[in-house]
Amino acid sequence: MSEITVPHVEPPYPFEAYAHIVEPLTPEDGGGFLITFPDLPGCMSDGENELEAITNARDAFSVWMSARTHMGKPIPKPTRHGETAEPVRLMQRLPRSLHANLVARAKAEGTSLNTLVTMLLAEGLGKREHQA
Repeated sequence: MSEITVPHVEPPYPFEAYAHIVEPLTPEDGGGFLITFPDLPGCMSDGENELEAITNARDAFSVWMSARTHMGKPIPKPTRHGETAEPVRLMQRLPRSLHANLVARAKAEGTSLNTLVTMLLAEGLGKREHQA
């Protein structure tokens, strides 16, 4: 078997432009976390924890972009916010006290926990983008 050296290619879009999904792996699958990119078929990585999975994904992203370019295949554009055909599922561990506070606030506002968390995330992201 021969090895092919693929030169590094600067991607047309940064890592942060692409949506990624971090999911816990079952003990049967070895534990840890898997990270995938819906816009980049076959680009994935894993790690013992979420931070390690994301760190490893940066390397996988770079290699994927370089290999794709070397093979003469186009680089998919990142899906813009609001273009996804279906909602993406987000799993996040929370301290019990934070979860209880969110449940109480959702109940007080007469909305679901999911709707409240989505609104708070969007609101926080909007504030952060406005500050940048």
